[in-house]
Amino acid sequence: MTKSNETVSFTRMDAGTKADYDLLARKFEPYMAESPDRYLAALEAQRHERSSGYPIDRCEHALQSATRARRDGADADWVVAALLHDIGDELAPYNHAEYAASVLRPYVREEVAWVIEQHGVFQSYYFAHHLGGNRNRRDEFADHPWFDLCAAFCAEWDQNSFDPNVSIHDLASFEADVRAVFARTAWDAGVTTAGPAELVS
Repeated sequence: MTKSNETVSFTRMDAGTKADYDLLARKFEPYMAESPDRYLAALEAQRHERSSGYPIDRCEHALQSATRARRDGADADWVVAALLHDIGDELAPYNHAEYAASVLRPYVREEVAWVIEQHGVFQSYYFAHHLGGNRNRRDEFADHPWFDLCAAFCAEWDQNSFDPNVSIHDLASFEADVRAVFARTAWDAGVTTAGPAELVS
């Protein structure tokens, strides 16, 4: 596909015209349509990266998490969330959970985005005490309606997904789900409204 070299007339936004912003609006839609390609490429780029000290790379961890979700009968929102939950590890290591939630939030149910946003806190239950931290930070959310969802996400699909001997589905097998989720209209209330408070309906 040939990309247009058409550009706006301004070098600072306050000098832009309606024609300039109409042009940017036209270019935005095809750019957003390529988002699934960027997310899949970001996962692929995490392959064979073993400097973190884990026995598998970050891509394999993502695939293992998503495979567990799929095998448990989770829907596309949860499967794609499991696949992308650590996509921010390289660019935002100290707030990777919020990064991933920001990617997902316009396209998935509210509880799914919340679980991904908080999974870093809940995941620390498994290791923080070994590093002098508070493993029970998740108790800050004890009264939250999705506390159990996030605890289950971490227990069943995340903290146990570092096993090099587990059979996993390949990245290509998740492509259709990724494309389906990100083909939705962003911020569609019919999609983002909270659903049942369980991982598998």
